[in-house]
Amino acid sequence: MKDIITKSYKDSIQIKEVFFKQNQQLISQSAELIAEAFKAGNKLLLCGNGGSAADAQHLAAEFVNRFAIERPPLPAIALSTDTSILTSIGNDYSFDQAFSKQIKAIGKEGDILLAISTSGESKNVIMAVKVARDMGIKAIGLTGKGGGKMAKMVDILLNVDSNITARIQEVHITVGHIICELVDHILFQGASQD
Repeated sequence: MKDIITKSYKDSIQIKEVFFKQNQQLISQSAELIAEAFKAGNKLLLCGNGGSAADAQHLAAEFVNRFAIERPPLPAIALSTDTSILTSIGNDYSFDQAFSKQIKAIGKEGDILLAISTSGESKNVIMAVKVARDMGIKAIGLTGKGGGKMAKMVDILLNVDSNITARIQEVHITVGHIICELVDHILFQGASQD
């Protein structure tokens, strides 16, 4: 049991260290893109399936409520939270359109999509990215396993170099929290653009 615990946390630390060393510039660019959208009166849309849906919901809450500082609420919507919309689209059309139809309904040019898929192959997330791009909505992808089909579709790719879903998700929530902190810093604490 102790060996499993030790291996898991050491693997998690190692994968995070590699990811953050390789992606600091892209993380900063992601935060700047989101902050600029908020400044312009636009919103952040987030989507994912399973654990990635939970991450989307978690991060939307950090923006809407607050993260680490007292500040005004920021407009972020997790597209995985309305069961009536999801089941209606899934039943009447297909689950592949669960996020893209919502983007068509509430998205607008200048918004940002944060698309989360550990494989980069989730059909409904890929369709969301395609629709978003067609509408002038920039897309940031959080992926793993090489980025899959999403890798070439998004404006900014934050790919975790791992094939282990749990380790990928651990990096995703950490990078999500860092982006929240950076956005707060840019908007409310006078960040320089370094």
